[in-house]
Amino acid sequence: MERKKRGLMGFDPSFFFFHLWFMPSTPDVRLASVELDFEPVETRVPLKFGTEVLTSVTCARVRATVEGSGGIRAVGWGETPLSVQWVWPSTLSYRERFESLLAFCRLLGERWNRETPFGHALEVGHTLLFEELPGILQEYNRMERSGREPLPWLAALVCSSPYDLALHDAYGVANGLPTYRCYGKDFLNRDLASFLEPAEGSGVDFSGKYPADFLELTPPFKIPVWHLVGGLDPLDEGELTGDEPDDGYPVHLEDWIAVDGLNCLKVKLRGDDAEWDYGRLRSIGRIARSMDVDHLTTDFNCTVTDPAYVNDILDHLERDEPATHARILYVEQPFPYDLDAHRIDVHSVARRKPLFMDESAHDWQHVRLGRDLGWNGVALKTCKTQTGALLSLCWAKAHGMGLMVQDLTNPML
Repeated sequence: MERKKRGLMGFDPSFFFFHLWFMPSTPDVRLASVELDFEPVETRVPLKFGTEVLTSVTCARVRATVEGSGGIRAVGWGETPLSVQWVWPSTLSYRERFESLLAFCRLLGERWNRETPFGHALEVGHTLLFEELPGILQEYNRMERSGREPLPWLAALVCSSPYDLALHDAYGVANGLPTYRCYGKDFLNRDLASFLEPAEGSGVDFSGKYPADFLELTPPFKIPVWHLVGGLDPLDEGELTGDEPDDGYPVHLEDWIAVDGLNCLKVKLRGDDAEWDYGRLRSIGRIARSMDVDHLTTDFNCTVTDPAYVNDILDHLERDEPATHARILYVEQPFPYDLDAHRIDVHSVARRKPLFMDESAHDWQHVRLGRDLGWNGVALKTCKTQTGALLSLCWAKAHGMGLMVQDLTNPML
């Protein structure tokens, strides 16, 4: 049964003003209950990234109810696309992986549909995600996937994220404030030193620091908009096949740039076909140059195993297509996302262009490992949980790593 949201993301203005006058004596809340729904979404055109093609996605939507110390209840919402191909790259069938994700989301709903101890959303979320979730995942894989490929940790985080997002949303509602105004010392019971450990010899100290110290609480009114160029997207009219949708929207890249005034393009590559990847970047670079697009990024989606593959493409572009090379702001996640299993030294790539972790940035510990291996930037995505993204942001920013926030495949944005 579909549960309708109140207003925008469950925000009720009368509830907000009620809380301005009747604020709880402490900002702490506890999780009281959760409800889960699934929302199917069909893509307009196929999206190819890495070795996978996406034509549909199911979004997990969660309604969380929290209770404040004064007994007042508040509701928050969280939603995350269960992008099977992204969270669980595998030779297993799509159906098997998809059904496992749905089952694990339901299991989390059963386990977390209960009262928790009181605390800040970050503190409650940290307990659920980093104390309880590993055991739930281990039990699920033992009971449901014995003898088969286990559900990976990245997939578990994505299944957890709508619950965590709803918890943080409800915390802000309960306190009558935007959630991002609730991450300072007046709200949390513990500083970041309770959650994070600095890199050895870095001189970083998280004592007395809170997430608010690392956030831009007066964000700009304008931000760059990035357009994702999938591996199957036609670049110009000459690449059209006649099967494109006839719905009034652009159907090739040049049209998109002209209609939307695009200035930033994120290019999906294969990672196992250097000639194709180079040619794709050269073609898109020439379109960018002719249509005044200033910025490009490259995304290999974990398909590369040797830094020389990326280095050769970048060096070739710098030599033969310098204008395209200059437009590339950073390289995103070329290498396998499991850093523990694939400890590849990537300093050579990071010396050429900023190298950003995406799928590998599960949590701040993986960000720390990535920094040791040579990664110098982090892509923050709340589909890996709001709690985890905040802690990764604080750790990365304190250690001078580059940051970017993107979610180009969330259909509900």
